[in-house]
Amino acid sequence: MIKDILKLAAEKMAKAVDHVNQEFNKIRTGKASITLLEGIKVEYYGTMTPLNQVGTLSTPDFHTIAIQPWDKTIINNIEKAILNSNLGLNPVNDGNIIRVPIPPLNEERRKELVKLVKKLAEDGRISVRNIRRDKIDKLKKTEKEEHISEDERKHGEQELQKLTDKYIKEIDELLAKKEKEIMEV
Repeated sequence: MIKDILKLAAEKMAKAVDHVNQEFNKIRTGKASITLLEGIKVEYYGTMTPLNQVGTLSTPDFHTIAIQPWDKTIINNIEKAILNSNLGLNPVNDGNIIRVPIPPLNEERRKELVKLVKKLAEDGRISVRNIRRDKIDKLKKTEKEEHISEDERKHGEQELQKLTDKYIKEIDELLAKKEKEIMEV
């Protein structure tokens, strides 16, 4: 029974870390990354379709994302979708390929982004700690229902704390990596 609780806690904590990582990937660091365009949808024959399903996305150099549409008739729709995405990007359409230059970040913007990633990391840590709290409550409830002993509950709580420390450390490592990436000029 304790193993099930610990396993479920580990799965939820891993999801929390994955979520933080996904949020970090959406943050522009001045380097070209196709993950920056992940949430953009393009009108394609009356259906809103993810950008990566209407063409090939690549990063030919450090500061450019290239989009090669499979159907040339939607090139203007792709350009419009990027402009309307509120990412502050200005696509360049040459009729065959759309190039999206990624402007370098100024110092003030870098500091704002660092604050944002710190907040996202803290939200992730809070999520992990909430999972720990919920599972400790579950262990106490299980003990009261006399399914486990007090020693088993305490051992389960220690294991939960080890899991919590592990996943919070992963979030901290992701944060340090992202901060370094943002602050590099």
